Amino acid sequence: MTIAPDNARQDASHLYRAMRDFVEATDGTLPGKFEITKEGIVHDMMSPGGPHEVTAAHVSRRLEKLMPDDLLAHNGTPDVENEPEGIMRHPDVMVIAWADLNVQGSIDPRTVIAAVEVVSRSNPDNDWVSKMRDYAVIGIPVYAIFDPRTGTGAVFTDIHSTPAGPRYATRKDFLYGEDVTIADWTISTENLPRYKAEGTEEVGTQPTS
Repeated sequence: MTIAPDNARQDASHLYRAMRDFVEATDGTLPGKFEITKEGIVHDMMSPGGPHEVTAAHVSRRLEKLMPDDLLAHNGTPDVENEPEGIMRHPDVMVIAWADLNVQGSIDPRTVIAAVEVVSRSNPDNDWVSKMRDYAVIGIPVYAIFDPRTGTGAVFTDIHSTPAGPRYATRKDFLYGEDVTIADWTISTENLPRYKAEGTEEVGTQPTS
């Protein structure tokens, strides 16, 4: 049977809304973070606290020390969402204007200046592969990744068109201990915590903010 394009779009919209309803229903009731991507629902079993949360908090604080008062490096809710693309993501940190955060419901990704993710131990490809693709597709101009597994990271910029869709053209890698530039601000990565090698996590030394 051939499905007309309008019917296909309608079916895709219904599927997306069903997934969105599920994600909203599980919010706070199940461990981890649920997001929607092109492949469906992604479940990231983040560990509460530890290097993941400490890294996000310190990146947020270090950025906010440099930014003007009308911007913030937000590490709370809500999600960023592009319903036509079928994508709903929740950055660990998003740089955004206070005015653009003050909305009902999800954030328009076109208002996000930069998204920051801290790689989880349970599902690193979610940050290094699918989010790198999705953030370019929904138009977030800067995407920064911090990886406590390896003490490395990267900043992706310059969205351009490709046969597979919008993708970041420029990647700048960094090592923990080096300065890193995210959008217009350069912060230190000194003393950010790392995951232990064998399955458990440790905060290590207190990061200098």
